[in-house]
Amino acid sequence: MHGSPESQNPKVRVKKRVNGEKVYYFQYWADLPGVEERKRMTEVIGPVSLMTKSEAERKKLEFITKLEVNSSSYLIPSAHTFADAAKHYREKFGPMMHRESTRSVWEGRIKNHLEPDWKAVPIDLITFDAVSEWAAKKRMEGLSWSSVKDSLRTMQRVISAFRKDQKVPFSQRGLIPDREKLRMRVQSRKKVSFSWEQAEKIAEHIRKMDGLGDSRKEQYATLVLLAAASALRCSELLALRINDLDFDANTIVVDEASDQRTSGTVGECKNDAAYRTVLLADNEGRKAMRELKRFIGTPTIPGALVFRSQCGGPLLETTILSQCLHPALEALGLAKAGFHAFRRGCNRRWELAGLNPAVHRQMMGHSSAAMTRLYSGEIPLQDVASAFSKTFGNQIDVLETMETERAA
Repeated sequence: MHGSPESQNPKVRVKKRVNGEKVYYFQYWADLPGVEERKRMTEVIGPVSLMTKSEAERKKLEFITKLEVNSSSYLIPSAHTFADAAKHYREKFGPMMHRESTRSVWEGRIKNHLEPDWKAVPIDLITFDAVSEWAAKKRMEGLSWSSVKDSLRTMQRVISAFRKDQKVPFSQRGLIPDREKLRMRVQSRKKVSFSWEQAEKIAEHIRKMDGLGDSRKEQYATLVLLAAASALRCSELLALRINDLDFDANTIVVDEASDQRTSGTVGECKNDAAYRTVLLADNEGRKAMRELKRFIGTPTIPGALVFRSQCGGPLLETTILSQCLHPALEALGLAKAGFHAFRRGCNRRWELAGLNPAVHRQMMGHSSAAMTRLYSGEIPLQDVASAFSKTFGNQIDVLETMETERAA
């Protein structure tokens, strides 16, 4: 950082230009963002022939006053760049405050999106206008608004963690155009989700697939059914151990997660709300638990992973997707998606069944009701029709018959 500002009262001088004209001028020291040493600046006041020295002195004072270099409120620009903030995050803040999986995500954003454009930029020049221009450029290059938002959120945290005052350098409010916000919300509502009935068809198809051993096919089919019945995140499913299961009570204890970015390393859950006991008391849940019990058989090692590789280590979602789920979805004519689609489908099933909102949120492992509502997305028309039928019974058929008779 620069040193503290010193009071400046530069002397007005006279110099001769190349054309022979004499002018009044003065020199002062300026603090520049990203530069450690102050820079000597020259300001020409005007021709000697058009003003007196007293007038030149007054103009000099007006200029110095506007710069506020002698004011107690004058803020000295930072000599540090975004590269310095990123280094601080990598070496100090990140390892101390974030899990390895979070650091991996942030490192990807810093390395791929932020450093190529911001590495040498002084922190004080990273303003709302600057990031707005950058965001528009990245959208022109094809980066989604979601990725832009996540990258800038990472930048905010990296810089605020580096600054002594810990202030956020800019706000994202107003950064994304309203039409883009609307489009993002609509897209979010249309994210792929799989119902329980679809999950059963997927599991059935997996059991008939060629190229996989019987034990592997059974493991993947059971995993699909449990995902659709429990709404567990894939990272939570792949970290389940035998002693997390209670088949008498139909419960699953979630207290670990598999970090898919570090070869499936089993460790802490996503957040505090993710630590929970999930009760599978509906028909779908009980069926999934029966299938799970049949798949496990007689366990010999209580602490062993439920879904594991031949070596006993955690499975990787990418492997499951490529070996069975994506081929099964393609064969059944279903939209390509990952395991989160089963979680969204289960969330919707519970909501339409009228599960208490507080219980619903806890079973999902969400920290807010807003997130739980977001997961429902756009309800398929068949589910809408089913809800009307359950609420009004045969009243709909009677009304339709009456309308038909009137028309006749």
